[in-house]
Amino acid sequence: MTDPTDRVSTAATALPQPPLLSCIASETALFLDFDGTLVEIADHPDGVRVAPGLIGLVERLARRLDGRLAIVTGRSLESLERLLGPLAIAVAGSHGGEFRPAGAAEAQPLAPLLPAGVLTRLNRIAQDHGGLLVEAKPFSAAIHYRHHPAARDALLAEARRIADDEGLGLTHGKMVIELTTPGADKGSALTRFMDLPPFAGATPLFLGDDTTDEHAFAAARTLGGGGVLVGPSRETAAQWRLYGVAAVHHWLKEALT
Repeated sequence: MTDPTDRVSTAATALPQPPLLSCIASETALFLDFDGTLVEIADHPDGVRVAPGLIGLVERLARRLDGRLAIVTGRSLESLERLLGPLAIAVAGSHGGEFRPAGAAEAQPLAPLLPAGVLTRLNRIAQDHGGLLVEAKPFSAAIHYRHHPAARDALLAEARRIADDEGLGLTHGKMVIELTTPGADKGSALTRFMDLPPFAGATPLFLGDDTTDEHAFAAARTLGGGGVLVGPSRETAAQWRLYGVAAVHHWLKEALT
């Protein structure tokens, strides 16, 4: 797997819009991040607003692509389905730790479970910094500091100590720091989907907004496809850019017209 820290240094302001999905649908496997891509980021993970018609739009696109569509999210699958309801499409949660092909009854683990003591240590850190939100998932745990941005450097240092002690990965996204077990990343999930029907042989295209999506951008490039950065410009391995969630919805809807 390509290390996202080795990503191509690209000024996102120079990135073009992606090609129309309707023009490339016959050869494309589409992978969609959730928060910041399909829905706007909220102060609390459970506070996001799911636009009317979003679930139907995704399901229609999955049919249009003959099943070559998956949501790949940092959320747990339980959290995702609390917002969207039961999903028949392919999904991967917890940054790929939970992997479920379309139609499967149960998720398959792509990573070991998070060590039990990690949550205890994260909760202690959260309390030391004014009661920050700790989000527990089967294969990762996140500490959100949107309401206490000044804590960023201290939180990163303490999270790195936990990661080193426990042999975990560490990702730093939009006002969130996350500890993940080995194998729990979106690039691993995308690669696993591409090994399976109906994705095998298609060209992967991943849409995501955060630095945690860089593993998937890199994996898509390795497999002959690419990435679409959603939102503000930054250094990225993506080749295209859409300005925000509304632009993503518009781009997806165009494929069905």
